[in-house]
Amino acid sequence: MPGRRRLPRALPHERDVPAPALQGLLDGLDASGLEVHSLMVVVRGAVVAEGWWAPYAPQIPHALFSLSKSFTSAAVGFAEAAGLLSVDDLVLTHLPDDAPPGASAADGPLSHLRLRHLLTMTTGHHDDPSDAVFATDHWARAFLATPVEHEPGTHFVYNTAATYLLSVIVQKVTGQRVLDYLTPRLLEPLGIEGATWEQSPQGVDTGGFGMSLTTEDIACFGALLLADGVWDGRQVLPVGWVAEATRAHGPSVNDNPDWQQGYGYQFWRGRHGSFRGDGAFGQFCVVLPEEETVVAITAGTMDMQGVLDQVWEHLLPAVRGGVPAAGGEEAEAALRLRLDALAIAPPAGEADGAVGEAWAGRQIALEPNRHGIEWVRFMPAEGRTLVEVHGPDGTTTVEAGRGAWLEGHVPLPAGRAHAGEPGRVEPVVAALAWPEPTTAVLTVRLVQTPFALTARAAFGEAGVTVEVDVNAAFGPTHVDTLRGRATD
Repeated sequence: MPGRRRLPRALPHERDVPAPALQGLLDGLDASGLEVHSLMVVVRGAVVAEGWWAPYAPQIPHALFSLSKSFTSAAVGFAEAAGLLSVDDLVLTHLPDDAPPGASAADGPLSHLRLRHLLTMTTGHHDDPSDAVFATDHWARAFLATPVEHEPGTHFVYNTAATYLLSVIVQKVTGQRVLDYLTPRLLEPLGIEGATWEQSPQGVDTGGFGMSLTTEDIACFGALLLADGVWDGRQVLPVGWVAEATRAHGPSVNDNPDWQQGYGYQFWRGRHGSFRGDGAFGQFCVVLPEEETVVAITAGTMDMQGVLDQVWEHLLPAVRGGVPAAGGEEAEAALRLRLDALAIAPPAGEADGAVGEAWAGRQIALEPNRHGIEWVRFMPAEGRTLVEVHGPDGTTTVEAGRGAWLEGHVPLPAGRAHAGEPGRVEPVVAALAWPEPTTAVLTVRLVQTPFALTARAAFGEAGVTVEVDVNAAFGPTHVDTLRGRATD
């Protein structure tokens, strides 16, 4: 069962960790306004603190985004140990059919590109080509057709498409997609069940993103890395791979201090002697070797540095022994209650429903918009509200709880067909409230991802204005302003 326990549990004092320091970490995350979905702290082999902010839960997998890269790195390590490839191999040796005409025979930067350059993000591209590559129908060919301006190995630029190429090569030399190749070698030994990975149009695991795991899965991976690839007395990862993959192979370029400490084989070096795999919007597997500590986090925040800052401020001194023990059993009991009660509140408000009743069941035609949404309709029911949205993919109905999260599903947009099987649905929770007599707020959380969408509808005599925002995005978090009026 996904999310089942595999790591030992211990009370904080059994690992010399003061419970108030863990409370301080929770306080710091809350005070900073950081949306965290889960947290697991493992010290010297045992979990001393774990919590999920409801509606997120231990058994629910979470999209890892670029934390997926570290698992692709492991696949390369296994393939090298099996003699199927070498990190010093030339890329074009493995992918001659995907190269531009004449590239294999040319004496240019592309012909010098090796697997280790893909691993270390030193492909020679001046700018990250990933967006342009993923907008095409054939990602590997698009990547190899992108001009390489610098000699490989001399210029760092974060490059998710480079990781995809590693996935292509692993699949080619093993005859298996990366997920299937890792299953008996890494996932099964760690007890990881139900892992998924998005795929490209060619049926190749996306490599640099797209993997989904539970929080305990992430923590187990971190514990394996901390133990130099050994799990339960067995050498799981190839001997020496962890040290090679997590050392800095060169400088890294970023505005944030924990992204300026160097880059390994799909792992970041961090401050305080740490290394980590991480993914957009706050997915973390942080390893502190000197402190024998692993921190696993899932989140939906734009401020990833802010999350690490709280770890360094509150947790680091505690696991280093720099904070005196305090509080005893009472403090640990309070921590447990706090962790058990973590939650992200649904929209709140119980204003007079007269306006809502006047609009209930009426089709609200929207002005033309870039999303192709033609109309919406909402219908109050016992303890919930049914919200219908009609767009390019037909009509989707979301059941929203009244002052509480209500579980449901929505279909994936047709444009994400490569993310899984056609017709796949996405688990969600939704809630709706009336904070003001003329204002309704609907929030929909895609609980297997970092994302939540909030629509704030203002009703007036002239019609309805809906402001749509998301909690996290690669671009602006304000999605759109929609306007409409009732047609019946």
